[in-house]
Amino acid sequence: MAALSSNSLAEFLLLLIAISSYLNSSSAARVTTKSSTEFIRTSCSTTTYPRLCYTSLSIHSSTIQTSPKLLANAALNVTLSSAKSTSTMISTLSQTHRMKPREVSAMKDCVEELGDAVNELGKSMDEMSHARQSNFQSMIDDVQTWVSAALTDESTCSDGFAGNAMNGNLKTAVRGRIVNIAQLTSNALALINNYASDPEMLG
Repeated sequence: MAALSSNSLAEFLLLLIAISSYLNSSSAARVTTKSSTEFIRTSCSTTTYPRLCYTSLSIHSSTIQTSPKLLANAALNVTLSSAKSTSTMISTLSQTHRMKPREVSAMKDCVEELGDAVNELGKSMDEMSHARQSNFQSMIDDVQTWVSAALTDESTCSDGFAGNAMNGNLKTAVRGRIVNIAQLTSNALALINNYASDPEMLG
């Protein structure tokens, strides 16, 4: 009977330890998540479109943690993904019937501009992944140049839908998506600039 009581006590103590460990790890995870989301919110406050910045990046808080580099990478990745999906959407729309020649031309030009933007954003992400202390400044210069070029391409695409020659619904749908990408790109550039101001944060 005494042996049974000792075993029961040991099992009870092990259960308490397990519960305590779980609660401590859960608490630590909540603190980490909270600090990460606050880091993202604070960083996004320096961008031109802080609300869009926070909503697009906070879902990646567990990956970003409190790293300026990972935040900039996530911003580029979100922007690249949006640019790709929008390019596909516009390419599909441009092949529909009953479109005016002016609309078809604007759509095709936009697909080309977005293709350039996707290429530039992709090169930026690749360059960021090879960041080292020894090449930090040249890497940042290249990335800033490419992301700025992508922003210009997106603006050129949007300009193609200006005026009254375009179908209203078409113009609204396409320009809305392009404006969103341009805002994401602008935010990504701001976060890259933040990262550039703190080169010791290579991790």
